[in-house]
Order: sequence, then C-alpha cells, then structure tokens
Amino acid sequence: MVLPEGFAIPPWYFLVVLVLGLAGVGAILWAIDPPVTDRTVVAFAPWMMFGSTLYVLGREPITAFPDAIAPLFEMPSVYATTAIAAGLVWVIANFLHAGGLYRSIPRFVGITGTAFLSVFTTAALMVGLNAESFAPFWPVIAVVVTGIVTAIAWLALSLWFTDVAAITGLTGAFVCFAQVLDGVSTAIGYDVLGAGEDVPLSLAILDVAAGLPTAEYIGAGWLFVLVKLLLAMAVVGLFADLIRDRPRAGRVALGLVAAVGLGPGFHNLLLFTITG
Repeated sequence: MVLPEGFAIPPWYFLVVLVLGLAGVGAILWAIDPPVTDRTVVAFAPWMMFGSTLYVLGREPITAFPDAIAPLFEMPSVYATTAIAAGLVWVIANFLHAGGLYRSIPRFVGITGTAFLSVFTTAALMVGLNAESFAPFWPVIAVVVTGIVTAIAWLALSLWFTDVAAITGLTGAFVCFAQVLDGVSTAIGYDVLGAGEDVPLSLAILDVAAGLPTAEYIGAGWLFVLVKLLLAMAVVGLFADLIRDRPRAGRVALGLVAAVGLGPGFHNLLLFTITG
C-alpha cells in the first residue's frame, strides 16, 4: 500500500461537487489564460498552507467542522476544496486586474490567501493554547534549519548548474524550500517528538535509516531530508528546459511539486505546535 493512512474517497455527492468545482474553475482559468510568473507561484504559498490548516482542524483531536461537511476537509478531498477556493480567487484577481480595479494579480492572490490562512491558523493555535499543549519550539527550529539547508543547497546549485538556477529562479528555490520543510519537519517529528509517519514510502526510508549504525547518534530523519532535497533539486533540473520553452506550463508543474512539499510540511509544523 502506497497511500497515506487516512486516505479515503468522500461520499459520491461530495465527489461530484468537487469534480464539478475543479472542472468549472479549471475551464474558466483555461479560457482567461492568466499569466504565470515566479510571483504567481509564490503567491499560492499561503493557499498551500491554508489547505494544511483545514486538514489539521478537521482531524482528531480538533474536529472543528460539522459532520455534514467534514468529508470536504479529509484526505484527499481537502486538496480539491482548497484548489477550488484558490482557483476562484485567482479568477477574481484576473477580472479585477482586467477591469483596472487591482494592479497586481499575484498580490491579490497572496494577500487573500494570507488572510484566510491567518484566521484559520489562529483558530488552530487557540486550540493548543486552551489545551495547554502549545509548543512552538521545535517547529521554529524546523523552519530555521529548512532555511539554512535550502540556502546552502540553492547556492551550490547556482554555482554548479548556473543555467538551471537562472531559468527556474524563485520558483525553483521555492520548490527546494517546500520539499526540505517537509523533510525536516518529518525528521524532527520522527526523531525528537516521537511522531509516527503515515506515508508508507516515507516510513520505508526512515526505517532504512533507522537500521544504519548512524541512527544511534544522529537519528533516522537525516536520510529522509537528504532524499527530499536531492529529489527536489533533480525535479528542478528536469523542469528547467520546460520552463525555458513553455514558461507557464513549467511553472505550474513546479508549483504543484512545491505544494506537495509545503502542504505536508506546514501540516507537521502546525500539528506539532498545537499538540506538543
């Protein structure tokens, strides 16, 4: 089994709504053909984290959503729910820009996403505070370590593969940061906080590292971080030609790669913060 624990298809009526929603938003975006730049990709970072926040709020021990709509915030439905919301905001941003009512499309998307993220993240943090399980130390350490590792890795990539770094730009760096964040947060959760791992493939990597002689001294998470970093840099390198030839398609593809790193990474940070 390669699917993460808790992965469940929602009831058919929710599935129909989600599919129609994704198809409708996708069709509108296809029709208006919005520009996709580095700033556009990064502007969706708050939305990626917002989806993780919804998932944290919807799972144990919080279960903040009514049972009637709870399936929309379970795995994997929460991805579609967030994508529909973010896509609608992107559509609105394009219409406002076309009408001369707002100057920057990425700024509107980013600010709106940050607003939603702030409100729902605050609600999640309040749960931790009220339960006296608020523990931000290790999540903060994870962010700092992620920043350092990403900076060193991107500097190395820029020196040895200058063309790749130049072509992929901020989008490429964002992909590396997102994937490293997932790796570092998972490593800290596994080695320091005693958290389990839901994704079988990730657990297999951690088990391999746990069987090495180094596990006694540096834990098992380092191998997972290394694998995530190398895969991220490899993907960035592979997509460099696509970005050069088809910038929009390349950046959208790398944005999706960033999302599957930043989303789980932020989920880990938020969950560790509010559960101690």
